[in-house]
Amino acid sequence: MNAIDVTGLAKSVGDSRQLFSGLNLAVRPGELVALLGESGVGKSTLLNILAGLDDADAGEVRIAGTALGPLDEGARTRLRREKIGFVFQAFHILPYLTLAQNVALPLALIAPDTATATARAGEMLEAVGLGDRGQGYARDLSGGELQRVAIARALVHRPALILADEPTGNLDPETATRVLALFAQAARAGGAAAIMVTHSAATAQVADRVLTLTHAGLVGGA
Repeated sequence: MNAIDVTGLAKSVGDSRQLFSGLNLAVRPGELVALLGESGVGKSTLLNILAGLDDADAGEVRIAGTALGPLDEGARTRLRREKIGFVFQAFHILPYLTLAQNVALPLALIAPDTATATARAGEMLEAVGLGDRGQGYARDLSGGELQRVAIARALVHRPALILADEPTGNLDPETATRVLALFAQAARAGGAAAIMVTHSAATAQVADRVLTLTHAGLVGGA
């Protein structure tokens, strides 16, 4: 089963401006896809549709075999919590929680098993090289370290799909390279499919496939 299957997706904004149409995409577990495209073509909108945060005008999205279209908002929220991980450019690490608590948060939202969540968060922090920093806070970390925490949080609940929107946009080139390599390694090791929006061809090189979003859908690597 693919982690995500997208068929015939179309989206317009306003009365007539078409972002894209005829969009088809299938991503396998463990596969990393980079998504390029001109500004305004709808890359972030596409991620929102794939996450069930926005609705397409036409087409179908299936996450791990579950169609998003028929789900009500409560069911979509549960699916996001259980099946999707998010990595954002702005990190979104909560400053009043420890790093371990930040990483454990997705598990805490799924089930109130504190011991399991704490242990799993520790494992993920260790995997991203921050195993000794779990009781620290965001104020003590660099941008690259914060993004590593965000990666650990995105993967802690073993999602089927990771959606990343410009995940290294705020990092210097050397730090971005290290973080991207870690992101790719961690996603593949966890068997998660990943779709990464980026404006950088250099960033896209870490991916298994590089696709370009156009008004006519996706073009690029098979």
